This record gives sequence, structure tokens and C-alpha cells, in this order.
Amino acid sequence: MPASQSQTLQTLTSGAIVSPFTQLRRLLNGIEPGHAKPIELTIGEPREAMPDFIVSKLDEAAALYGKYPPIRGTDDLRAAIALWMARRYAIAGGVDPAGEILALSGSREGLFFACLPAVGRKVVVGRPAILMCNPYYSAYVAGALGVGAEAVYLNATAATGFLPDLDDVARDRALLERTCALFLNSPANPQGTVASRAYVFKALALARQYDFMLFLDECYSEIYTGTAPVGGLEIAAATPERFKNLVVFNSLSKRSNLPGLRSGFCAGDAAFLDAYAEIRNMCAPTVPGPVQHASAAAWRDEAHVDAARDQYREKFAIAEAVLGTRYGYTRPAGGFCLWLDMSQFGGGSDAAVTLWKRMGVKVIPGAFLAQTGRDGTNPGANYVRVALVQDPATIREALERLVSVLS
Repeated sequence: MPASQSQTLQTLTSGAIVSPFTQLRRLLNGIEPGHAKPIELTIGEPREAMPDFIVSKLDEAAALYGKYPPIRGTDDLRAAIALWMARRYAIAGGVDPAGEILALSGSREGLFFACLPAVGRKVVVGRPAILMCNPYYSAYVAGALGVGAEAVYLNATAATGFLPDLDDVARDRALLERTCALFLNSPANPQGTVASRAYVFKALALARQYDFMLFLDECYSEIYTGTAPVGGLEIAAATPERFKNLVVFNSLSKRSNLPGLRSGFCAGDAAFLDAYAEIRNMCAPTVPGPVQHASAAAWRDEAHVDAARDQYREKFAIAEAVLGTRYGYTRPAGGFCLWLDMSQFGGGSDAAVTLWKRMGVKVIPGAFLAQTGRDGTNPGANYVRVALVQDPATIREALERLVSVLS
């Protein structure tokens, strides 16, 4: 095994990089909550009602538990996803369900496994690199380290509009020549920023110029309170190369309040997906047949999505009423998290300890969602992430407690 790959695997397994929830557990170990009713606002697990037809759809297809499910996804599931994308986005020419969509057992495993063909398809001089927005989703860094690539963290700060500075990246030709993939998240978790058409086009142009894969994580695409976020495929479809060098990822976890179903998809570059499907067929988890059947029904229904979106609007209205402009708060364009500036309280970690110790409110320090970037700083150090996944009354109480302590 090459030394670089051995070193990255050691980083992955040594505890040098661990889950933000493990870090939080260690940070708060031995500290009792300062309230009889603790409130958990750390995990991005939707608590809204899941579609009421899901259980019946699973039961309806129970016989499929006796068959190996197709790794690419059933024709029905891929057709349902293609129809959803046609309704949701203005994709010129549509998306071919046969060759441009793959079913995933949740987007997390798909994002991780996508690093295998991304590194395998490009010959580089020196160590391959995988770039990622910072803060990042853990699957990005795990995927990079798992294939022996250098994980390059691109800080997304207030100064850069909470998205990586692509102009700065474009100046580093040596890095781009060994780059195999770029992970971007829009709407961004945790900041809620939505990438513009121009921004995605610029990222796609870089991917094509240097022949790396642009992996666009769109799992929060359906949670917004204003204008629906633009999608990567609709931008790419307007170019002569269409989906070349682009794959988007999405799932039912956030859209349909089904994090336990473990059902998602990726779509885009047909040549990449063909190679990816063969790799998945050898070693990746498949989506059980009944889950595929129920998932197709979920992608065809919008009523439950609209209802959940209305509930998130109510929660953001509460946040605005309680927080005002404190801690740099503005309503995010997408997602269901608050990204609050705690710099005046010693930073995110100190604030998280204070909130738990004094008021029993549990939030995630932003530093736990990021690494030290290329400029030598951790872009999450001054922040905490607050996930608005509880009911409105609980959200109001938690934010009122936060203000009472940090005022």
C-alpha cells in the first residue's frame, strides 16, 4: 500500500478525525444539564410527520424481501425520481432514468463510495486530492481518506458568502491538476447558503477544465422558506456537455422526513454512473425492494413536502421573533439550521458548554463540523449549529433559554 494511502487510513482510524457528535459527547462528559428539561438541538434528524402511506407501501411490497434488489434501482423508482426532477427543476431534455440515475441506500454511503471511481478515473502526478467545502459533511472526508486522497478543506466563511472561494481555488493550478473531485453542499449545512447559478456554473467549468468530478450534495433542496434553490442538473443541462463531470446527490431523509428509511439517489454523468454502478454492485449496500417501492411513492407525492416546509417557516418565524439580529442571525435561504456567531462568548465550544451547563440546551460547536482550512483557521470556531427539528413550542423555549444566558 502506498505510504500516502496508509497515512490517510491511519488518520481515518486513529481518532484524529471523529464524528462531531463524538466530540460533543466528550466535551460535555460529566457535565450535568442545568435544567430539568434538557432540549436536544444537535442532530439534523427531522421530526415532522413522515408520509402516512409509507408503512402501507412497505407492507404492500413485503414479498420483495425474498429477492435481491437491483443495485441501480427498480425501473419504477428511477422513473419516479426522473418525474420528480422534471417537476422540480427546469432540466432541458430531462434526465434519463435508465442511464442517469442510481438508487442509493441514503446519500451518505453514496457520497462516500463515489470517491472510488472519482479517484480511479483520473491519472494524476503525485497524490490525488479531493476538495470539499469546510464545514463539511463527514462522508466527504471519510471518502477522501478512504481512497488515499488528500482531503483539502476550502473554508466557507462570512467573507466568502459561506461558500468556498472558487476564484482562490482557480489560482492553484497545481492543486487542480491532481484534484479528482470537489464536494459542494447547496443549500449548505450548516450555514443555509444556496449556491447561485453562476457559482455552480463556475464550479462545473473548473471540473471540466481539469477533468475532475463535481459532487453536488443537494439533500436540503426541498427545505426553503422563499425561492426554491436552483439545481445542479438544470444548470448543466443548458451547456453543450450536459451532465459531463457532474453528479448530484439527494435523499428522502430531509425532504420526506424519512431518515430511517435510508433511501436516496444520485444523478448526472452517465459514463461516471455506469462505472460507479459496477463498483456499487461489488461492495455497496443495496436498497431493499420494499424500500424502493415505498420510495417511489414518496417521490411522486408533494403534499407532505409542502406541509413540512410550512412547519419550518413557522420555526424560522419563531427564531426571528426570539433572536432578532443577535449572534449574526439572518434567516437562511435553505436548510433547517441556525449558524450563530458566538465569538463574543469565547467561541462555539465555550458557548455550547455554557448553554448545556446553565440551561440544558444542547447545540453543536461549529468547530466540530469543520477542520483547519488552507488559511490555517477553522471556519466554524466561532459558531454553534442549532437544528430546528423539534416542535415549535420546544424551539421557542430553547431559543429563549439561549438568549437568557447569552445576552
